[in-house]
Amino acid sequence: MLDRIWRDVRAKGPASALAVAGVSRARGWQDTKFLLKVRWRALLRQLDRRHLRSNEIALTVLGVVLGAAIGIGVVIVRQLSQWLHQMTFHLPPDHLLSEGIGLAWWRVLIVPCIGGLVVGITTLVIRRFRPREVVDAIEANALYGGKMSLIDSANLTILTLLSGGFGASVGLEAAYTQMGAGFASNVGEVLRSRRNDMRTLVGCGAAAAIAAAFNAPLAGAFYAFELVIGSYSPAVLAPVSGAALAATFVERLIGPARPIFFVSESITIGGWDYPLFGLLGVLAAGIGIATMICVTWVERGFRRNSIPVWARSIIGGVAVGLIAFFWPQVLGSGHGAIEAVIANNFPPLALALLLPAKALASALSVGSGFRGGLFSSSLFLGSIFGAAAGAFLAILLPGLGIDRLAYTIVGMGTMAAAIVGAPVTMILLTLEMTANFYVTIGVTVGVIVASTIVRSTFGYSFATWRFHLRGVPIRGALDIGWIRDLTVRKLMRRDIHTVSENLPLAELRAQCPLGGTKRVFLLDANGDYAGMVVTADAHNPDLDERMATLRAADLRQAETQFLLPHQNVRAALDRFVNAEVEALPVLASATDRKVIGFVTEAYALRRYNQELEQARGEEFADPTLFGPA
Repeated sequence: MLDRIWRDVRAKGPASALAVAGVSRARGWQDTKFLLKVRWRALLRQLDRRHLRSNEIALTVLGVVLGAAIGIGVVIVRQLSQWLHQMTFHLPPDHLLSEGIGLAWWRVLIVPCIGGLVVGITTLVIRRFRPREVVDAIEANALYGGKMSLIDSANLTILTLLSGGFGASVGLEAAYTQMGAGFASNVGEVLRSRRNDMRTLVGCGAAAAIAAAFNAPLAGAFYAFELVIGSYSPAVLAPVSGAALAATFVERLIGPARPIFFVSESITIGGWDYPLFGLLGVLAAGIGIATMICVTWVERGFRRNSIPVWARSIIGGVAVGLIAFFWPQVLGSGHGAIEAVIANNFPPLALALLLPAKALASALSVGSGFRGGLFSSSLFLGSIFGAAAGAFLAILLPGLGIDRLAYTIVGMGTMAAAIVGAPVTMILLTLEMTANFYVTIGVTVGVIVASTIVRSTFGYSFATWRFHLRGVPIRGALDIGWIRDLTVRKLMRRDIHTVSENLPLAELRAQCPLGGTKRVFLLDANGDYAGMVVTADAHNPDLDERMATLRAADLRQAETQFLLPHQNVRAALDRFVNAEVEALPVLASATDRKVIGFVTEAYALRRYNQELEQARGEEFADPTLFGPA
């Protein structure tokens, strides 16, 4: 019908089309609204008919369009944050907050506290209407097939903007990626994209956000590959890279035309520096793990003392203000302070004191309820750590010709890899920032050491550590959501055969002859599950002599073992291992023990393997990789 209306619109005009469709003549915007709705649905119908949703070229074009839109959004959010800094801290327009220049001491103390109150009240209002946890890009791709709530994403973006705008020691990257990935996910839902395409679009949104935020398309693309999609495959290369490039180009057109951290000085690296870079990786791993655990300690302290949610961010704001009174560089994301560290504006002792101050301020900000990420904070921590290490090594080992700037860059990438958990992203960010191959090799050494230690000892990045604390069973963005979707309800058969547990063995043999049903489920006097009997066991000749005295209950097994409809296939397979039987009944619920079906272990294993191979195939298979499509 929609297609017919649209043809009439083009042939006869809107009024005639509405009359033919049986719609009364409307006035003004109502008429226009109806026609726009007709056009939109007709466009979606054409997309579906031409199979553009499954077309890699169309997905790439869509990724580029989304990337351009997200790039504009990143610039807007960044400018709003800068405007808030100018309003709240009376910051000069040509300076960044973390530079600590021109800030009145009383504003440094008061503004974060006021921000904590604003964030706390806003959080209460949002939770009043949206009490659930916000699903971010990593969790969406791992568990929900790329589906994200646009409203929740907007709420998180607002909270992050308020947190950073009032001086909390967090970065805006959480707002950028949530906004970009949420927008891309909702576009995918409107286009009714496949599960794998949805996950790719979420990756496009995150890649575009990071690329625009740091003016670094390679880092943005591999951020999506490593953290959001969870793998690299040729099928996702073009859409994700296209989105990152489009966002970067748009940002360069309307924003600064250089990387946000730019190193123009020459850097000297000798042979002895590389083992020292490895040592930096060891120390950075320890500091990164300590920072992540410190966030948890702060959160647990607030919960243990039963402090209201709205009051936690106020306390956190007071603490951040007190720290910033002595070290104003801890305010905000730290971009301006990183440039100051690169420019060698801090003596070694000041760097040694600023490192724990920034780590504590970030932990207090995140742990007390301010929203934001640790991407920029980890870069700032790393720059302080690297610069301090380089300065002290130059004093201890004057004959090696230590270049402090080289250690600053290596420390920055190494610390960020330890906390954020994206080693290739940090290596490429360094390459785009310095355009220096030898420095990039040095960062690679430190990143490999730090990432290996964190993964082997701690096992989590900051994002996956937060999932672990919430009880979400994921360690990355690899798609395991299909396991939750493949439930016992979808696996079970309903052709069950039930008998009373008091049924004599002779009657049981008569009702269930060999060659018929393989198993029968027993019911007690209330009709509840009371065990299971295998038909072959009931016809065992060894029982003939005692057949007159035996009942069905005497042969039952798995009396306490059963499945529930909501359990996933992995839980079902674990139950089979514990029960040591080939089939299990499915009960209505844990309290209602009525048998509604059964599942066999062989079928559950077969379906699990089929879904696993399909998931792997969608993730890695490329029909053009080994030959023509």
